[in-house]
Parts: sequence; structure tokens; C-alpha cells
Amino acid sequence: MIRALTRFSTRNAWKVIALWAVLGMGLAMLSPMLISRVTQSQSGDFLPASYDSAAALRIAEKNFGIDPDATTVTVLVARTDGKALTPADEKRIEAEAAKLAQRRVEMPREKDQPAFLVPDRSQTPKVAPAVVAPDRSFELLAAELTGNASDDGVQKVFRAFRDATRAQFTEAGMRTGFTGGLAEAADSADDNRTATTIGGALVMGLIVLLNVLVFRSVLAALLPLLAVAVISGAAGGAVAGAASLTGLKLDASTPGLISVVLLGIGIDYLLFLLFRFREHLRARPEQPAREAAAEVAGRVGTAITSAALTIVAAFATLGVASFGQFRSLGPAIAVAVLVMLLGSLTLMPALLAACGRRMFWPSRSLRRQPREGVAARFGALVARRPAAMLFASVALLGALAAGTVGIRMDYGQGGSSGTAAAATATEISRALPAGVSDPTGVYVTAADGGAVAPGKLDGLSRALGRVEGVGQVGGTVLSPDGRAARIDLYLTADPQSAKARELVSGPVRAAVAANTPAGTNAHVGGTAAIFADISVAVDHDLAVVFPVAAALIALILLLLLRSLLAPLVLMLAVGLGFAATLGAATLLFQHLLDKPGVSFTLPLVLFLFVVALGTDYNILITDRIREEMQRPGPVRGAVARAVRHTTPAIATAGLVLAGSFATLATTPGSEQVAFAMTLGILLSALVLSLVLVPALAALLGRGLWWPLRPTPRHGSAGAEAVAPDREPVPERLNV
Repeated sequence: MIRALTRFSTRNAWKVIALWAVLGMGLAMLSPMLISRVTQSQSGDFLPASYDSAAALRIAEKNFGIDPDATTVTVLVARTDGKALTPADEKRIEAEAAKLAQRRVEMPREKDQPAFLVPDRSQTPKVAPAVVAPDRSFELLAAELTGNASDDGVQKVFRAFRDATRAQFTEAGMRTGFTGGLAEAADSADDNRTATTIGGALVMGLIVLLNVLVFRSVLAALLPLLAVAVISGAAGGAVAGAASLTGLKLDASTPGLISVVLLGIGIDYLLFLLFRFREHLRARPEQPAREAAAEVAGRVGTAITSAALTIVAAFATLGVASFGQFRSLGPAIAVAVLVMLLGSLTLMPALLAACGRRMFWPSRSLRRQPREGVAARFGALVARRPAAMLFASVALLGALAAGTVGIRMDYGQGGSSGTAAAATATEISRALPAGVSDPTGVYVTAADGGAVAPGKLDGLSRALGRVEGVGQVGGTVLSPDGRAARIDLYLTADPQSAKARELVSGPVRAAVAANTPAGTNAHVGGTAAIFADISVAVDHDLAVVFPVAAALIALILLLLLRSLLAPLVLMLAVGLGFAATLGAATLLFQHLLDKPGVSFTLPLVLFLFVVALGTDYNILITDRIREEMQRPGPVRGAVARAVRHTTPAIATAGLVLAGSFATLATTPGSEQVAFAMTLGILLSALVLSLVLVPALAALLGRGLWWPLRPTPRHGSAGAEAVAPDREPVPERLNV
């Protein structure tokens, strides 16, 4: 089927290219609007209903009318001269807040940007006075906006609201500060805008530069980017459509992560095709380019399909996760990768057929035999000294893996970021509990669904006030229907910090369980409680997803390699690579930089991305080793030829994919993920695929494919056959 698809694409090259251009550009334009309809705002909405904070969230929505999509911005208002607020000042602040609550904030738009392509986040915020500091140094206002804090449109609305509020209070002789999740996200985006732009430009430049150095061609340097951009546009629309049909809700960060993944693997797959296409044209200069494209695409398409299905299988296992953010992320990436696979088997072969030998213009490398270079010498070294190379690679990976000893998971989300929002939060915490802008709520309902008597909750309030870490306990607030009550707790710790999470999951919930009146049910909600429950859900998912994903990857390798031993070798190799990457991240962040630990999401994200994506390179080298072993000659000669031919493709593809993930470092809070995935891809490509696996193949010989060992085929051995009595012509890495 794969060969039939690639043959059809090469025979109808221009039609396939035109179809993808229309489909890709059309869906790319519609993707922002489509994605906005399937994104979800709050992390708590991703938790299963059985979790305590999820139950509290349902009560808040049902009985108190709290908008689940709302995000609160805390506005600090103080006198510019630093003096205490007077009663007249407080009245003026209240009057200005009332004006803000009646003013609609329009979302700024880019010039000439069609309105229907970008969701309109314009809205009228709810603004009300919240609390005055005990020393009367400032007053806090609560401004409620609707939308995900990560949404670019919502951030634009916040900036417009912030600027208008600042100007309004400046006229009144007051200064303002803004904090909260949305303010922090917008400030971080502003502070990192330059770094993000430069990082993206550097990745694009890296891809173009590597392709120019390797192929010495204009088309080969630019076409991968254009092809991946077109396919990614179609993939975004496919993900949104699949989410709409299945009812899955995506996190706002998912589209950006998908873009990084598609850029990396898309360039990888096209590079695999380009390198093999060039090799084929050199071996058969008389063959028409269209026929060569069909033959190469059919041959490499099998390996690409297996590599893509490995990624799909790994991420599809997230569908069994309990945490909704994982449960939607996995299938979303799986759908996007399937679209990229379809593009790799249709659009990319069509481009090869349409361009032919012009793909490598103005390079004249097709007209001459390449001289011996780095790749050939490296392949010869691995084949000549496999035991030494195996020992060196295992020693390196083992030393890094030792870093996992004493690993700790960091579930904290807080910490100073150096933004204006963080500075405002620090100023507030000097006079009020840190959690005043984001209280932890205890929601109480009657077991029989009837009314709740506030007087019965006095004992619960007193018990909560005695919990160390609770700075203040608010009064009991009844819902409009009287069927629920809320007690707000103002923690002394940042609600997004690890300390707050431990406080809520331990002493606070223990006090609630021990002091809830008979005949009532109580649930603890709020940011700290949500993160506490997320940590439990993630721990559960790690225990489920790891073995399921590993089993599916092993099954795909078994079907591809038709061997029992080879999949075991590859799984052990990628497992060692995963442990080494996680150990390196632990050494750097936990031990050297003295962080509380590694991010609680890192092991799962690292396992899925590094193991699944890194297996691509193992599949490519293993498939080529088996192909070379089917030709006459010694086993180690076959390994040397396989390494020689695949080193340029794997090294270039690994650098491109690692560079793509490195750009995540410009995203606040993603430094650990960026470092780990960049290192993991480099280890997978340069150590596992080019050293460890070939060395094992050289030592095990044809026994690697037990019980179906490849046997040499005498006579015609294909387009690139090498006579057994001749030394193969090496290929330079940079030709």
C-alpha cells in the first residue's frame, strides 16, 4: 500500500502538490479559529470528577455562578507619594473601579487581519474593590476577565485593560500594579518576545544552513521548510476537527507544542528521503528522476511509516490517562503525526518527482563519486572496534543515568519570575497573606441536597484558622440558593507554590475531614488544591502509560524488523537513553542549580518524546543495516556501509529536531523540558543510533534478526549493490 501511494504521488506530482497547497494554506488560515473552539481554560477542568478539587469546582460553578473560563487579575492601587490611603482616596478608587466595570475592552488587531480568522476576545471586565491593606498603603481591586491566560487574544485584552487602568488612575494621582496568572503570562510573553523571535529565527537559519552545507542546493535548503509548513497547516485543522468530533478539550499550549513536533519530524522525514534520493541518483545516473523518486519513496516510506506509527502509538497511550490535559494531548499529537506521515508519503515524493535532479542545483555532486569523508571513517571505526565503541557509549549513558539516584519531583508552580506581576505580588505579600489574591475555598453542601445552616460551620472555620500556614479565614458565604456555603482561606504561601500544595493536601484537608458537620459534605478547591490533585493524577498516569507505550513501541518494532532479538536490543537502548537524559536533567537542575527537583511532568513528556522520536533514528539505521546484510560480504562491512550512508541523514535530522526543541527554552517555565528534550534527541541520534546500535549489530551479526536472519542475495542486489570483493566508496558528510 505504501509503494502504491508513493507511486501515485510521483506519477501525479503537480496535482498532489496543488492539492496539498490548497488544503494546507486553507486550514492554516482557519486553524486559529478552529482551535479556539476546542481549547479549555482552567487546569482543574482536566481533572476527573472523582478528585476533591474537581468536586469543589463543580459546586463553585453550579451554586455560586463562577465562570469556569474566568481568570482574575488583582490590581494594586496606591498613592504615588507613598502615603496611606485616606477615606477620600478609597471613595475615588471605588468610583474609578465602577467606571472600569462599565467600559468594554476591545481586543487590538493586526492591520489588514481578516476578523473571521482570529477569535474576538473583546469583553467588559468585572471590576470590584477587594481589600484594603492593614497599613492602608494600598487597596486591591479584583478584575475578572474571561478566557485562557495563555491565549494571545486574551493577553491582548489584558494589556489594553492594563494600559487604560494605569492611565485612568494616573490622572487621579495614583499608581497601579497588576498580578495574577494572566498578568504573569502577559508579562512573561512581553519579556521573552525578543528571545522567542530570535530563537525561532535561529532554528530556521539552522535548518537552512545545515541543508546548504550538506546538499549545496537552494531547493534542498528551502523546500523542507515549505513542505512542513504546508503539512502543518493541514495538521492543525485536522487536530481541531478531531477534537470537535470526539468532544476532547485541548490545553492552550497544545498547538504550540504540536508545531514544534511537526517541524522536527517533518524535516527529519524529508531529509531521510533527500539523502536516499541523492544516493540513488548517483548509483543510477541513467534512470529517469521520476522513476527514481518512486523507488526511493517506496523504500524509505516503509521506515518512515514505522517511525511515525511508533510516535502515534506512544502518544495514543495518553488516551488512557486520567489527567485530561494528557488525555487530549496524546491523541492530538497522534493525529498531527498521522497527517505528517500522509504528507511524507505523498507531498514529499511528489516534490522529488517534480524537481528531479534540479532538487540539488547548483551542486554538481551528482556528477562525481564522493570522496572518503567523516561518515565513511566513522562507519569503519564502529565496524572495526565495536566492543570499544559499545563500552564507551554505555559508560557515557550509564554515568548520566546515575543522576537519577535521589531524584525528586517538583510539583511547585510558583517562584519569582522577575516580571512586573511578580514584583506586585511581592509588594502585596508584605502587608497581606500571599494567597489573598487567589484564596483556597472550602465548599460545603448538605448531604441531602437541602439548605446549609451557616451557624453549623463555625467550628470548621475555627479549626481551619488554627492550621499553620493559613494566614486568615474569611467569613462564611452562602450561595444564592442557600444550598452551598464557601469559606475562603488566605494562605501565607504563594498558592502556586509547592509549599501551598503540601499545605492544602495535608493539614487543610485533614482539618476539613475532621471538622465537617454531620450531614454535610466539604471539598477543598482553588489553585493549590488543583495542583495537589494534578500531582496525584500524574503519578497514576506514569504507572499506566509507561508500560503500555513501551509494549506498543515494541510491537511495532517486532512487526517492522520481523525479529525477536532486534526489538529487545532497541528497547533496551532507548530505555538507557531515557534514563541518561532524565539523569542529566536531575544533575543540572536538582543538584547543580539547587531546584526543588525536576518538573513533575518531565518524566512522562521525556519518555514519550525522546523514546518515540528517538526510535525514528534507530529504525532508520536498523533497517539500513538489515538491507546491507542482505548483500554479499562480511557483516562488519555491511555495518560500516549502513553507518556511512545514514550518518549524514541522522546527524542532520537530529540537529534539526534538537534545535526545534531548544526554542522551548524561551517559553517561561519550559527550561527543563527544553534542555531534556534537546539533550535526549542528541543522545538518541548521535550516540544510540550511530554508535551503540551499530556496535551491537557488528558484534551480534546476523543473529540480531533471530529467528529470521537475513541471508546475502547473490547476483543482482539492487540499485546500490556493492560487490563483495570491492571496498565500498565512502561518502563525505558534507557533500
